[in-house]
Amino acid sequence: MLTAAGNKLFYHTFPDENKHSYEIDFLLSGAQKICPIEVRSSGYRTHKSLDLFCRKYSSRIGERYLLYTKDLRKDEQITMVPIYMTPML
Repeated sequence: MLTAAGNKLFYHTFPDENKHSYEIDFLLSGAQKICPIEVRSSGYRTHKSLDLFCRKYSSRIGERYLLYTKDLRKDEQITMVPIYMTPML
């Protein structure tokens, strides 16, 4: 759905200081900022990868999205979007 909307998609992994690997499922490149997207089928209340990524690259981050199976809502700086609304990103 994201590529059909004309987006180029990127995937990113990064280690923390304990060599644990984190991943961001999709990165959308905007005009001057990047928009990280985390996809969750369950356990949406914790999103450590997204939080660490946004902290690490804070000056380059635009809108932050979490795709999940619940209703649309805003949680601090993260827009939580139902999967069926993916084409609207």
